[in-house]
Amino acid sequence: MTASAPAAILSGPCPDAIAERIVALRRAIHAEPELGLHTPLTRDKVRAELADLPLEWAEGPSTTGLVATLKGEAGEGPCVLLRGDMDALPMPEETGLAFASSFPGVMHACGHDTHTAMLAGAARLLAARRESLKGQVHFMFQPGEEGFHGARFMLEDGLLGGYGSDRQLPDAAFALHILPNAPHGTIGGRSGPLMAAADQLKIAVTGRGGHASMPHDALDPMPVACEIVAALQTMVARRFPVFDPVVVTIAKMQAGSAHNVIPNTVDMLGTIRSLSRENRARLHAEIPVLAQGIAQAHGLTASVEIVEGFPVTVCDARAVDYAQGVAGDLFGNDAFRRLDAPIMGAEDFAYVLEQVPGAMFFLGVAHEGDDWRHCCGIHSTKMMVDESVLPRGALFLAGLAQRFAAQGWG
Repeated sequence: MTASAPAAILSGPCPDAIAERIVALRRAIHAEPELGLHTPLTRDKVRAELADLPLEWAEGPSTTGLVATLKGEAGEGPCVLLRGDMDALPMPEETGLAFASSFPGVMHACGHDTHTAMLAGAARLLAARRESLKGQVHFMFQPGEEGFHGARFMLEDGLLGGYGSDRQLPDAAFALHILPNAPHGTIGGRSGPLMAAADQLKIAVTGRGGHASMPHDALDPMPVACEIVAALQTMVARRFPVFDPVVVTIAKMQAGSAHNVIPNTVDMLGTIRSLSRENRARLHAEIPVLAQGIAQAHGLTASVEIVEGFPVTVCDARAVDYAQGVAGDLFGNDAFRRLDAPIMGAEDFAYVLEQVPGAMFFLGVAHEGDDWRHCCGIHSTKMMVDESVLPRGALFLAGLAQRFAAQGWG
């Protein structure tokens, strides 16, 4: 990067007062986690935390998502979007934290509490520099990331611009996701596919039940279902290139009622992951042919349903180069790491990146000195976060926005 950094925000660490507010908000959200598209307690915490700032707020009919807009006072400039997600997961918490979830069976195990708190911190940092800020910044507080397509709904509601609204889509969009299994304080990213498309796979193999001692008088769906599982792995390994990988996993099989009864049907549930639109379409077309063909060969039937999830998260190469420069100016040249390969998890920020050039990044929140490779990862009941890293995330987000508002891709 040859562009100079906006000195006002890239000159030092996050102020202690803002750092303390980030941690306090994270803990308050963590203690009262919410699921799905409607997270009113979390929304209200965000509104209260940022009530003193000169922000314009917008909400849509489909979710409790919020977009807060900060307009700079230093003249016309581009619009940049920063996103933090707000929803939790339906799982118990076993961290033993003093601020652990007070709602049984619900936990912030993916770090969305930290994402929201860091985004609020970035809003406060930028609002303090409003006089020198050009253009405007949208702060997207989004529910429903955990499988509920919250970003898509907020786009369709016109909260980000486009989709029939009276404002333009942003010129750039950025998001930050914590990772407990990454070195303390490092920021990681890559251009191109960062995370996979994720679809749900349902297969029902139907035969004719009977007595387990007389399988020749029945049409046993169990071995046929097992054959389909094995054939899916052969298809992945032998029909798709390793340079554009796919993953098909059957994670649940349900059938039968007793040890001596052949069931009528075996129900299977799994996931399909892919890193390109082409391979995603191929899987959608070829899995039904495979499953139904195997079932038919044995005189049975198979029904296949594929429920589309998030698309591939694709990061713009300009945005990744740009962010590496910002991270280097803020934290030193070793702060940013290029990821060698995508992660086969999925992320609904992909919907935003389909419409707006930008990128998503990861922030390592393992405690300094810990063996981060063996820390409890996201979606663990015991996932822990080193909160001392969170101000760094807020400063990184703020730096991305201020530099882009000043000079675009520069």
